[in-house]
Amino acid sequence: MTTVLVTHEVNDVKHWLASPKRQELFGPMGVTFKTFVDPAGSNLTGGVLDIPDMAAFQKFMTTPAAADAMKFDGVRPETIKMLVAS
Repeated sequence: MTTVLVTHEVNDVKHWLASPKRQELFGPMGVTFKTFVDPAGSNLTGGVLDIPDMAAFQKFMTTPAAADAMKFDGVRPETIKMLVAS
């Protein structure tokens, strides 16, 4: 199990929080997540993910389905930062 901290900006925080896409895509992969938002009200959001198969996760994140989900959620891909627990 790999624990990852991911941050990114989104177009609409409320929409991102309410989106079912994370569960739809990550649930079948066994990925669990906890979401976070900036208390100051910026569009910075993030999550802590527990990922059972990091190689499969990384491969999935390069697929059109992942890109479509990010677009639906309003994620700004150029702002994504990922840190892996050491």
